[in-house]
Amino acid sequence: MEPYVAPPPDARKMLASLPQAVILLAPGQKISLANPAAEQFLGQSQRRLLGRSLHEVFMLDDARLMERLAESDAPITARHVDAQVPGQGGRRVDISTSPVVDSAGWQVLTLSDSAAVEPLGQAMPADGQGVLRGPEILAHEIKNPLAGIRGAAQLLARKVTGKDQALTHLIADEVDRIAKLIDQMQTLSRRTTEPVEPCNLHETIRRASSILQAAGTAPRIEEEFDPSLPPVLGSAHGLVQVLINLLSNAREAVADQARPRIIVRTRFVSGLQLHATDRGKAVRLPIEVRVSDNGVGIDTSVRDHIFEPFVTSKKSGQGLGLALVRKLVRDMNGRITHDRDDVGGWTHFRLHLPVAPSPALRMKD
Repeated sequence: MEPYVAPPPDARKMLASLPQAVILLAPGQKISLANPAAEQFLGQSQRRLLGRSLHEVFMLDDARLMERLAESDAPITARHVDAQVPGQGGRRVDISTSPVVDSAGWQVLTLSDSAAVEPLGQAMPADGQGVLRGPEILAHEIKNPLAGIRGAAQLLARKVTGKDQALTHLIADEVDRIAKLIDQMQTLSRRTTEPVEPCNLHETIRRASSILQAAGTAPRIEEEFDPSLPPVLGSAHGLVQVLINLLSNAREAVADQARPRIIVRTRFVSGLQLHATDRGKAVRLPIEVRVSDNGVGIDTSVRDHIFEPFVTSKKSGQGLGLALVRKLVRDMNGRITHDRDDVGGWTHFRLHLPVAPSPALRMKD
């Protein structure tokens, strides 16, 4: 007797079970079917979608790619493309189309948010557009109970004494630490960027140093500044955050050195360029800031991954600081690199930034 094989579920039930948005397009790219994920993706019910043209409810910013999608005789796959959904604004999506076998003009269209399929903690792609979606989804749900826990700990602290009170302080401190971690993750996931403007680089460096000094964690810094440097094009707030992180890391790295040294050097370099994919042109990065320390250096096992989220060689580190640094720098069309001079015993972080255009050029633009 042959074993019993259960009949497969109905095709519509299988489509309804998929987490990806799936749309069946009739000839002329008319919507013939949309699974529940597609309804959610487009923000409309299948009843309202049926019979409408695809371009009425979904448009790619790249008109040429949109035209290619209409060519139903060949499969197409595109990742990290910008799209518009009426009523929802811009989104970055992965998209694929496949012609239906033996059905001329029919297509199966699959859509998904690009970031939604990237695992939490994955390295950002080279174009700097990668994001961490986990924080966006969970932050609200986590922060609300955290606030309640902290408030409860503060109330308990008024009623207990001695060791019990110390425990309430521990609870409040740990809540603050978790909230700070969530804030860092949310910053990494943020898609918007701060506006750039001309910034005095040396003032920014000293501002970061003064903030660390006010917090009682300022390292002794040796300055090797080029006073002739022009203003850079960046975010003053973002640059301060970047430098606070780099200087704090340098201070920790030299903590056990008999003769600790941290040097911040600025200079003009020529020939360095970075291709800015969002503008489609090469941006010159002639201004260099180098933060150097004579600490033991970063563990060789993680040196090639230190700018990735959740990668750290510190026992108490979360691995988000340098990932945040890289995002902030990329938002300014800059570049950050790391290298180790094992012979000299120095660790260098190099930040390269564009020069701010002169007022005359800005008026011409």
